[in-house]
Amino acid sequence: MTTTSTTAAAAGRAATPTPATTILGQPNQLFVLFFTEMWERFSYYGMRALLVLFLVTEASKGGWGWSRADATNLYGWYTMFVYFTPILGGYVADRLLGTRRSVLLGGFIIAAGHIALFMETVPMFYTGLGLVVLGTGLFKPNISAIVGQLYGKDNEGARDGGYTLFYMGVNAGAFFGISLCGYIGEKISWNLGFGLAGIFMILGAIQFWLSQGLFGTIGDKIDAAKKVVEEKVDDTPANVVADRLKAIFVFSFFTIFFWFAFEQAGGSMTIFAADYTDRTLVGTAGMAFKIVNTAMTLVPAAILTWLLFKLYRSTGGQYALANVSLAVAFAIIWGLCLWMLGREFAMEQSEVPATWFGVLNSFFIVVLAPMFSKMWEKHWNPSGPVKFGVGLVLLGLGFAVLSYGSAGIPQGAKTAQVSMMFLTLAYLFHTMGELCLSPVGLSYISKLAPTRLLGLMFGVWFLNSAIANKIAGSTGSYIDHISSTYSMSVFFLIFTLIPIGAGVVLMAMTPLMKKWMHGVH
Repeated sequence: MTTTSTTAAAAGRAATPTPATTILGQPNQLFVLFFTEMWERFSYYGMRALLVLFLVTEASKGGWGWSRADATNLYGWYTMFVYFTPILGGYVADRLLGTRRSVLLGGFIIAAGHIALFMETVPMFYTGLGLVVLGTGLFKPNISAIVGQLYGKDNEGARDGGYTLFYMGVNAGAFFGISLCGYIGEKISWNLGFGLAGIFMILGAIQFWLSQGLFGTIGDKIDAAKKVVEEKVDDTPANVVADRLKAIFVFSFFTIFFWFAFEQAGGSMTIFAADYTDRTLVGTAGMAFKIVNTAMTLVPAAILTWLLFKLYRSTGGQYALANVSLAVAFAIIWGLCLWMLGREFAMEQSEVPATWFGVLNSFFIVVLAPMFSKMWEKHWNPSGPVKFGVGLVLLGLGFAVLSYGSAGIPQGAKTAQVSMMFLTLAYLFHTMGELCLSPVGLSYISKLAPTRLLGLMFGVWFLNSAIANKIAGSTGSYIDHISSTYSMSVFFLIFTLIPIGAGVVLMAMTPLMKKWMHGVH
């Protein structure tokens, strides 16, 4: 069996895991992965929040002056490849590197991509996008796999809670990435916004590299012979397997209808926030926003700092350098948050950054996820097709809010002053839809797929997400054409009717889907 023990020894770290210790009832290794994933999502969502705005901003303001159609098309290609490459990254980890080495290499490649974006030249810009895509392909599927490898017979009951905490790390990274990179990119300098994302990815990768002794052989490459021995014997009848695979393909197919609309968040919805939303607040409204934004920023930062302290207490001086790299990252976070909030309080009127609305999704997830979890457990737990269908309908209702809110925008107008309330409500509905579909879908794949095909089925899921992201960019590029030919309201109505229609069709398929799932609920 090929392991990373040579690398570990060379770096002066133990080749076996330290005695098992827990934080909040979870393995302490989970929190190393939590923070590593948090910084990767910080870099991804921070850069994504800026991409379209940077491209469409006129050259006199530091942008490239692209048309909205060209910018959203590039966004579609970029996000498509981000979701396509994890299929290849999983293969590389399985056959060549192991999951841990893949995560480490992916993290440093992503950081290199952000450094290239910081250079602010055309060749380096495209090089940077390519490196982020390549690094994400290695990083994204494999860090989730390591999380699963932390649990066995002794702690299987903690698995769901562990993934919930890990998902919080994803959203914490997205929250601070969009908030800080978005603010600095819009208000100060585009290249500083891109560069900031890279700084945290570097610190996150260093922290993960210095903490590898905690993992022992977890995440090492497993040779083919050992893999055969470790695979569970699956005696499920062939016809049941075939039916369940049909159900997986149906679920995966319908995710296209969800993500093609949901991913307007980084394209047409960002354009709507920048050019069609009244983001200027004065007087009492301005002060209220500053207070709310302060609470939304500092409370999560305090909670994450407390988790860092718990990790330090657990790992102690044995991994001091890893904890120092995390402490440096948090010192920068606190400094930037206090600087940003102080700068806003010093201004008589506030202009909410267009990128700020993107943080609402992460904020609503953190607030609503426990409620949805309790609802499924205690009050209403319908079958998968119904949950998926409800998620699609809720997504469509979010766009119905935007369609209604933009009804007063004149045909072909390039700017408007629509109330912030409509975007806020849209993100609320979209988040509720996401909570009905995304975690449910991943759970059903793990339940329905036979062990030998589990990786392939997750690959099918990611492939459909890649297709959806490309469609999202392509459809979003028609925002000017449709709004000038018909209206902005009609543009958002498209994203209302298609997901709702797909949701109704999927719910109507519930009897057939239940038959194919053969008792899996």
